[in-house]
Amino acid sequence: MSSPLTTGLAASEGETQLSLSTAAARNLATTTKSTPQMQEISSRWLLRMLPWVQVSSGTYRVNRRLVYRIGDGRVSFTNTGSDVQVIPNELGELALLRDFDDGSVLRALADRFTRQDYEAGQAITVAGSAADQLHLIVHGKVRKDGVGAYGDPVQVGVLADGEFFGDQALLEPEATWEHTARAMTAVTTLALPRQAFDELLANSPTLREHVERFRIKAALPQNKHGEAEIGLASGHNGEPVLPGTFVDYELSPREYELAAVQTVLRVHTRVADLYNEPMNQLEQQLRLTIEAVRERQEHELVNNRDFGLLHNADYRQRIHTRTGPPTPDDLDELLSKRRSTKLLLAHPRAIAAFSRECTRRGIYPDPVEVDGHRVPAWRGVPMFPCGKIPITDAHTTSILAMRTGEQDQGVIGLHQTGIPDEYQPSLSVRFMGVNEQAVMSYLVSAYFSAAVLVPDALGVLDDVQLSHYGDQER
Repeated sequence: MSSPLTTGLAASEGETQLSLSTAAARNLATTTKSTPQMQEISSRWLLRMLPWVQVSSGTYRVNRRLVYRIGDGRVSFTNTGSDVQVIPNELGELALLRDFDDGSVLRALADRFTRQDYEAGQAITVAGSAADQLHLIVHGKVRKDGVGAYGDPVQVGVLADGEFFGDQALLEPEATWEHTARAMTAVTTLALPRQAFDELLANSPTLREHVERFRIKAALPQNKHGEAEIGLASGHNGEPVLPGTFVDYELSPREYELAAVQTVLRVHTRVADLYNEPMNQLEQQLRLTIEAVRERQEHELVNNRDFGLLHNADYRQRIHTRTGPPTPDDLDELLSKRRSTKLLLAHPRAIAAFSRECTRRGIYPDPVEVDGHRVPAWRGVPMFPCGKIPITDAHTTSILAMRTGEQDQGVIGLHQTGIPDEYQPSLSVRFMGVNEQAVMSYLVSAYFSAAVLVPDALGVLDDVQLSHYGDQER
């Protein structure tokens, strides 16, 4: 015999139901519910912190002073098994060969490179010895060591995949290495002896003509940034003849066209008519769609190969970590390459890796307050999280540093407000009609781009290791 206190038994067991079940009660009750949630939504600090400039014509032109220094990029390679070759056209990334378009000569030059392998710690070049070959780094990291003012060894910089050194040695027979290049990891390079270059130079009229033009351009007056020099006089007395000058501009400045993120939102009229209480179905569908559009917009601002920040950082503004994980030393060097750095942008895991390195050294940076939020910072520069910065299969990523604002010659966002059917700034929602299945369609479009006004406005710390702590904890 069952107890009167027994509850919750199924009716199939022969028990008489004593009260209304919760399943039946919910049919008469209004359920308290949330608005539709979306896990993809992030803080989107990049969209919030970029100054947005109105582009009424849909195109933004960046006018700069004429720059003589060219090349200084990174080269790419192909390999078949252990046989590695530089792609001939990629040799145009060398300042010496920039805009040289004789394909047969470039192929002949590429064939003259020979593979060289080095173990970690092995010297590739020695300071003071004859500089007689160009090195292209196929794989690995190379440390450039010099001598300080008091004879102590100092690390000058780090080079990695695709970078090169020794290109000036091809034109200067008496050149010597200024620094010792030492392999930090196992390193593979392709080396071109100056003798092989001289042989090709003697047999190629087009190459000789190009090299001569390069020598003339390299001799033109220019400042440390490679810009055409503005003649000035200072510190003089009396009435000397003052230099005449003018400011020369680039003849073909870069233009940025606004990119678009678009989608078609479809909502059945039956849903919009009958199920709009207590929440408007069209409004909620539109809200989540716009969130996805903004997420894609930030992704494109970081990763787009045409205007994305990762692909538009000048190679002279890209540096590598000295040991692997991001250390205070690495961020100090990154900050030192530009004035008035306004923000750092990093993957959350990179911020965690940097915090570990600070903790290991007993450093606890003070956070800063931005728009009511306390965010991590280094040297007073806020470090914002951005999950759109990619992480490679080798568990490495990048950290971006930027100066922002049009007045400060920084990084700016580009958009156009006042467009037809504008729902948010530079984002429109346009009704496209109802089809024969009674489905309403709305075209959702966002227009945007980004521009780096001068090269030192944006810098990147590459090869940021995430998978381990510092050297003492591995």
